[in-house]
Amino acid sequence: KKFEKMFANYSNVKHSTLVTSGSTANSLALAALTDHSLKRRINPGDEIIAPALTFATSVYPILDIGAVPVLVDIDLETLNIDEKQIEKAITKKTKAIMPVHLLGNPCKIDVIKKIAKKHNLFLIEDGADSSGAEYHGKKIGSWGDLSTYSFFFTHIMSTIEGGMVNTNNPHLAELLKSKRSFGWIRDLKNKKKYEKMYSNIDPRFLFISRGFNFKPTEIQGAFGIHQIKKLDSFVEARRKNANFWTKELKKYNESFLTIAEQPNTKSAWYGFPIIVQKKASFSKSDLINFLNSKGVQTRPILSGNIAQQPVAKTFKFKKMKLTNSEFVNDYSFWIGNHHGIGKIEREAIVDYFDEFMSKY
Repeated sequence: KKFEKMFANYSNVKHSTLVTSGSTANSLALAALTDHSLKRRINPGDEIIAPALTFATSVYPILDIGAVPVLVDIDLETLNIDEKQIEKAITKKTKAIMPVHLLGNPCKIDVIKKIAKKHNLFLIEDGADSSGAEYHGKKIGSWGDLSTYSFFFTHIMSTIEGGMVNTNNPHLAELLKSKRSFGWIRDLKNKKKYEKMYSNIDPRFLFISRGFNFKPTEIQGAFGIHQIKKLDSFVEARRKNANFWTKELKKYNESFLTIAEQPNTKSAWYGFPIIVQKKASFSKSDLINFLNSKGVQTRPILSGNIAQQPVAKTFKFKKMKLTNSEFVNDYSFWIGNHHGIGKIEREAIVDYFDEFMSKY
């Protein structure tokens, strides 16, 4: 509870709910929006707009509530959902937009929020990669109806494993607290009301909604209390690394692209993406193999274009034209970035790229 209060204050929101992971944070947030106590809720068959380039657990929770993911293309400058394509995907069945602040880079969330408001849609921010990031001086995760975070040990701050759901809506906050723990009333502010309404049921085991076992441990909370105090310094270290790499590697833009921090944003730089140009005189695997030989680990951009994954054949979804998502899926990867990387490591990365490019 102490960590939840600290995180809410840090995020400038009213309510934070700690859960077991960033994945269960998404599941809990979407489940709350299906609750029958809501006048406006998500029903089976409704559509939720999301970026095609994302992690699988941004899409699976949409399916789990019986909704249909509508996959929209990305902007190559940010790798985030292309806000210009969102309205083209809206239909009478659309109930929500779920943008992902990919690899710590903030979406143009002000524009997306206007679209959501215009069409009376829920806005759920997936900020799993982006704890501590800002857009126009305002924390990521403070723009939507709900927002989610991951505290897995690879993320910006860590509780080893864990996640958070934020909201300013008091009713949604109560639903999150209840559904986190089987749907019972134990953590609710108005539990006395339910105790009186159902006086014949033991209040310790009184269930008012369907729920999950997404309860975190006190140990996760203890880690969070200390990690959040360091979060801003973690972000600044990552920014220093990534902005250095962006500047130093810009000379190779004809062969590969990097992502620059956008104006009026503070990226958390979860990782540093590289997109090999189609016309480059080397392949993506050539560059990956060289970096690996130098001890630099690489990863795909999360799940890549989820529509290209074999699992996509097993579920119903809709998609817009995904030209950029397909390109990034086939030609990109990312290297690690974290606050343990200092001047020597930062400069070594550039030296490795220089050595590789000297062959071409």
